[in-house]
Order: sequence, then structure tokens, then C-alpha cells
Amino acid sequence: MTSLHFKGRVFVENFHLGVPFHELTPVRSKGLSKKASLHDNLIVEGDNLAALKALLPTYHGKVKCIYIDPPYNTGNEGWAYNDRVNSPLMKDWLGKVVDRDDLTRHDKWCCMMLPRLKLLRELMRDDGAIFVSIDDNEMHRLRCLMDDVFGEENFIATAIWQKVYAPKSSAKYFSDDHDFVLVYARDRDTWRPKPLPRTESQDAAYRNLDDDPRGPWRPNNLAARNRYSKGVYAITCPSGRVIEGPPRGSYWRVSEERLRELDQDGRIWWGKDGNNVPAPKIFLSEVKQGRVPQTLWTWQEVGTTQDSKREVVSILDFDTSEEVFITPKPSSLVRHMLSIATDKDSIVLDSFAGSGTTAQAVLALNKEDGGNRRFVLIECEDYVDNVTAERVRRVIKGVPNVKDEALREGLGGTFSYFKLGKALRKESMLDGTKLPSYERLAAYIFFTATGEEFDASKMRPERWFIGRSRNYDVFLLYAADFEQLKDMALTMDIARKLSRGTRDKLVFAPTKYLDQEFLHRYRITFQQLPFEIYETVDRLAR
Repeated sequence: MTSLHFKGRVFVENFHLGVPFHELTPVRSKGLSKKASLHDNLIVEGDNLAALKALLPTYHGKVKCIYIDPPYNTGNEGWAYNDRVNSPLMKDWLGKVVDRDDLTRHDKWCCMMLPRLKLLRELMRDDGAIFVSIDDNEMHRLRCLMDDVFGEENFIATAIWQKVYAPKSSAKYFSDDHDFVLVYARDRDTWRPKPLPRTESQDAAYRNLDDDPRGPWRPNNLAARNRYSKGVYAITCPSGRVIEGPPRGSYWRVSEERLRELDQDGRIWWGKDGNNVPAPKIFLSEVKQGRVPQTLWTWQEVGTTQDSKREVVSILDFDTSEEVFITPKPSSLVRHMLSIATDKDSIVLDSFAGSGTTAQAVLALNKEDGGNRRFVLIECEDYVDNVTAERVRRVIKGVPNVKDEALREGLGGTFSYFKLGKALRKESMLDGTKLPSYERLAAYIFFTATGEEFDASKMRPERWFIGRSRNYDVFLLYAADFEQLKDMALTMDIARKLSRGTRDKLVFAPTKYLDQEFLHRYRITFQQLPFEIYETVDRLAR
């Protein structure tokens, strides 16, 4: 398989592996949940690469559908490369806005996308799919990156979204009427799209011209282009008319014997006077209840960029003269993707959250079909609270004066707001430098190991207890002192003291002096500090 080569690739190929885990700190006042939880709908404020890494312990292999709308790299978006890669070339890129005159803008974009795509793949379920919005500026490079990360064998489709309903007369060359949505599966053999609801116009094609008791039907063409050895014969109509054979260059799609069987079963339409070319009936009652997703998404079906701007303005009370977002997406577009790619209990991730369109689409679909889908949004820009989260707050509670009745009433739901905290580095703990406080490490471990809110008031450091989750009592043997850490271990005496009660116990410590049989007997799951947390969550989730 060919790979895309670009400046900096050698430095970012495995950059995601070295990104440190960060704390995820709840900001309860900004969410709409009584108790913040990583198992709630989420909005995470912070750099999306570090945030994706921080979410791995809780969401590895659990995300059913990913939608991202990354910068299109048009040169007008004002984005800057900010990954601190250990390379003189790339350090020189830091913080510099990428514009059309930047001769390395395509290299920077690829360096930004590659590690993020790799982490997104780690978060996906085996039966999951990813949808990526893009236009001609980076479409061909994105396709190569996606082939590299997801495997070209897992490519599903390139959908075309008709984003405007009228041509732009001011266009210098062609009116730019569409964007692309690139679709890949985690495993093409496992993933299947959901059938979409049939439209009224599709059902209207079915009538019952002969009062057939099996209900409405539509005629099918008996002739086909594919060669069929039994598909050349003369047909005598009920009126006596003889049709010598199929039209030139085609064949009857069924044999003469099969045509006779269908006619005897009343499944052939000869016309009102019995003189037409026979047409096999396709009954509405026998067709699939849904329709197969298509790759052309019209503006009538999924909305336009103009619709999305109006949507954001009406929900957030923006002045219509303001430039809300350069490339907003209508919630109906994202909802269309979710209808194809999610079940009622799916987790949906958007790591370029923008104005929060994905959250609205998830909540709207839940309200429609009674689902319990959850969204995880990540946004690093300074508008994350007053735009991204504020939009979600309003659509949950209800937005007065909008046309959509469900939106006026409120879509319902909750969400927890988290900020990306400080990095916890393995090497700092191993050499004793910059050791985190007991409470800080306890908060990080509890969040990442359980996905639930840490309550410092419930902590009992004198007996190593840091909190109770739905499934475990969690303990941490630790001190912010390197000399103490060298002699600290889970011993038989400590284990017996932890064993009070019948709940399973999750214990983090620098080491242990116990065998697995003893741990099993006392219902203890042991994990060695500093960072065996990810493996723990992955195993316990199974």
C-alpha cells in the first residue's frame, strides 16, 4: 500500500504514543448534571490530541460513531499548528497561523491530523465508523491518511453533500456547491449501515392498478442489459400480441418458465388491455422497510450551510451580521449520519466540536426515537463555554421563538463539563521529581479508572481509601515522597485491613508482596503505579 509523504511525518508517526495522560477536571457549574461523570454526555475543554489521550482509559473501544469537521485548510480559517513535537522544523511552526501563502500549510495539516486519527481509531468499537467532513483543499490527502490509519480495505464511501441550493453567480470558475463526507469503518466486515426511513415520494410510486389483495405495487422492467442465456424468447401477451424478444442489446431478466410461474401467481402486469410488455410487480409489503443510504446527500434532505448559520443564530441570539463560523454544519446533516451509523445506546464522539452541532443532533435523535445515545465533544477554542456548551444548555432546556417545536420545548438530557488538567508524567514519578500530591493523583486515578466524579471529602488517606465507584472501592498506596515510595508496597497486613466489607477492591500501589491467589481470595484487583491504569480499565470493561 502506498503512503502519503509530507514534511514532519517521521516525527508525528508515533507522536500520539508519547502524549502524556492528563487529568480531566470537572467544572460542575458549567454542566447540567447534579454530579459530574465521565459516563455522562461530555464536553471537554482543551487541546483535542491531549483530550483524546485522556479519554482512552474510559472510552477505549467504546465509540460507535465519530464525526469530525476539521479545518479544511483553505488558508482563511486562522488555525495554527500547536503540537510540541521534538523537531526544530516543527518547533518553528508553533503558534503561526496557517494562511494561503504558507508553503508548508499542507504538511502542517497532515502533521496535525495523523496522530489525532490514530487516537480516534483506538477509541472506536469494532463495529464503529468515522465520518469526516472535508472539501477539495485536502480531500486527496485525507483519503491517503485515512487509508494509512484505518486501512484502505475499510473504506466505505465518499458522500457528496450539496451544501447550497443555488449556484453562486459571483464564482470565478465554478460555483462550489458541495462538500465531501469521507466514511471509513473500524472493520468493514463487521460494520453495517442502518436503513434509513422510506420517504413519502418513494412510497407514492406504489399503486394498486388491479386491486391486488397483496396491496400496492410498482412495475419493474423485465428487460436487463446483463447477458442471460435463458433471457431470449418470444412472449405472447393476453391480448394475442406477440413480442418476438427483448429489446436489442438486452435480455429478459427471468427465464420463460419463471415468467409463466410469476404470471400464474398474479405477479405480472400486462397493462389494462393485456397488450403491454410484461412487467413484474414489486409489492410495497415485500420491500425492505428502510432504504439503503446513498452517497448523494441533497440540500432538501440534510440542509445547507445557510440553514446551519440560521440555526446557530436563532439558538444563541447572535447578531445575524456576525460571522458565526466559517464552515458551520446543519444539525440535520449530522443527524443523517447518526441515523446511518448508530444504535439507540451508541456513544458519539466529535473532537472538533465547534458550535456543538453534534450534541444537538444526538439529543434530537434521542427525543425522536427514545434513544439513549451519548455525545462526547472536545473543543479547545475560547468559545467552548459561551458557544459550544451554551448551545447545548439551551437546546436541552428549550429555545423560545424557534420554528422547531421539539427545540422550543427542549430536547432534554444532561451533560458534564470537564477541563483538561495537568499532565501526569511517568518519568517524573519514576525519578521522584515533580511528584503530584496525594489528592491530585487520587483524583486522576479515580477518574480514569472508574469514569466517575472524584469527591475529595470521601477520601480517607489514613487507610488509603480514595473513593467508591459503582463497582469498586478504590485504594491508593502512595506518598508524595520518593524515599517513602521506594519502601511502599501492598502487604498481607494492609490487604487484610482493606478487606472489610464484601465489595470488590481496586488497589493502586508501587508494588505488592502477595500472590494472585491471595488477591483473588480477598477480592482485590492490583495495579502497579504509576501508569497501569489504562490496562486495568480495558480489562475490567471486558
